[in-house]
Amino acid sequence: MRSDVFLTERRGEHREPAHTTSTGPDRPSGVENIVTAVELDGIWKRFPGVIANAGASLTVAPGSVHAVLGENGAGKTTLMNVLAGVYRPDEGTVRLDDVEQSFSKPADAIAAGVGMVYQEFRLIPTFTVTENVVLGSAPAVLSKSALETEVGELAERFGLQTNPGREVWQLSMGERQRVEILKALWRDARVLILDEPTAVLTPDEAAELGRITAAMAGEGRSIIFISHKLDEVKTFCDEATVLRGGKTVASSLSVDDLDAGRMAELMVGEATAVSQRRVRTNPIGEHVLAVDDMVVHDVHGRAVVAGVSLTVAEGEIVGIAGVAGNGQRPLADAIAGLTPASQGRVSIGSTDLTKLNPRSRNANGLAYVPEDRIGVGLAPRMNAVDNAILRTYRSLGDGPFIDRSAAEDRATDLIERYNIKVGRVDQPLAGLSGGNLQRLLVGRELDDNPIALIAAQPTRGLDVQGVKAIQEIIVDQAVDGVGVLLISEDLEELFALSDRLLVMHEGSVVAEFDPDTATRAEVGAAMAGAGAH
Repeated sequence: MRSDVFLTERRGEHREPAHTTSTGPDRPSGVENIVTAVELDGIWKRFPGVIANAGASLTVAPGSVHAVLGENGAGKTTLMNVLAGVYRPDEGTVRLDDVEQSFSKPADAIAAGVGMVYQEFRLIPTFTVTENVVLGSAPAVLSKSALETEVGELAERFGLQTNPGREVWQLSMGERQRVEILKALWRDARVLILDEPTAVLTPDEAAELGRITAAMAGEGRSIIFISHKLDEVKTFCDEATVLRGGKTVASSLSVDDLDAGRMAELMVGEATAVSQRRVRTNPIGEHVLAVDDMVVHDVHGRAVVAGVSLTVAEGEIVGIAGVAGNGQRPLADAIAGLTPASQGRVSIGSTDLTKLNPRSRNANGLAYVPEDRIGVGLAPRMNAVDNAILRTYRSLGDGPFIDRSAAEDRATDLIERYNIKVGRVDQPLAGLSGGNLQRLLVGRELDDNPIALIAAQPTRGLDVQGVKAIQEIIVDQAVDGVGVLLISEDLEELFALSDRLLVMHEGSVVAEFDPDTATRAEVGAAMAGAGAH
């Protein structure tokens, strides 16, 4: 059964039209009587102690790719959650195809043709790719193998390579991103919201996503593209709307008429330079972190890390680049002790960490900022104080009892030093922006003055100021003598911060570059498996 036929059948079985005009999912592109695909007008959304949206507005033309810009906490995700039916606005109107809508739950928005791919993934780790994609919308007449075939064909159609039968917990963050996009495409959303969609993609993958979004727009779909990568906005998008402080400060701007400096100025109120090549001010010392011949196997016996050896010196930043899924995450987890290694040795200075658990590795000077800040790094149902002392709570009491006053003092000090906006420290973290979550995670990991730091995707999904703040923290750590292993899928960041740049491909380190002399083409070729040194 062809995928496009199946999608048509599924629409008929599972989607009620939002209204009776000719604007449903099967509406051809270019319908002349439709002026706007999406119109959010005067949206207010208040939470206890916080005004997330203060009269924000957004207008998206049919068949366009529209960027939504703004720093963390500007109200972008809240506004998109209103469109996606997660929140009901306190004031304001939502219109699709010029018809006013009132969504009481996400299912209403999905039925009306709105799909959202969130920055923090909504996947069930123990389910397969196919099970996650079709969950809640699979017709009963097809077998599991037939569904896997359909999902595989859909993935191939849009260039989103994946294994439909693989369980999601085995996937890298980049691979999980593709599953989220497939979920929305499976439901044939005609308004697709992408929240930081390239945050876990390599430049080539991001470029491919740009081509995919252009193709979807060409079919009449409207794409809302939330991004902090200003070059992507210039490359992929037609228009841009900028939010600041919950308000719309610029709307439907042609990206052709804007440069990156002006866009950054609109977002943060002033021009901000991000990811400029740092000038080294400190000498590189002796090796503080060494990994020797590390091998890590997945549950199927496949070597996802295949004999990796590397060193990081005192005051040095060693970057690791690679296409998502080439062993970066299991390497970082194995160094930190979260994943068992089949062989190899990890040491800090002369101390062998290989047989130590994660807590003991941390006590010996190894700090780890994992790429999955919610699933691994932080406990979102716990409050800021408890998250801040997860590493150090044993020093804040006598036996099993914690001195809450001392704990709150420790957390308050960390929050002030790292400029973390948390509101009340006794409230769960779930409502914090991504930038504040990341600052809390980084601050906590650095609170014990580590010898070596593993930072995996430390600026993923952050705004201009958040990226700059985290990058400055990393550089300051190197200046203070900490050895930093920086794993990132943002080549600009790696070129800006690294003293040496390693490339991983199929679980191995295949190349090493000097960021001062290497070209992006050379690094990209190594990431694709060519040009190994």
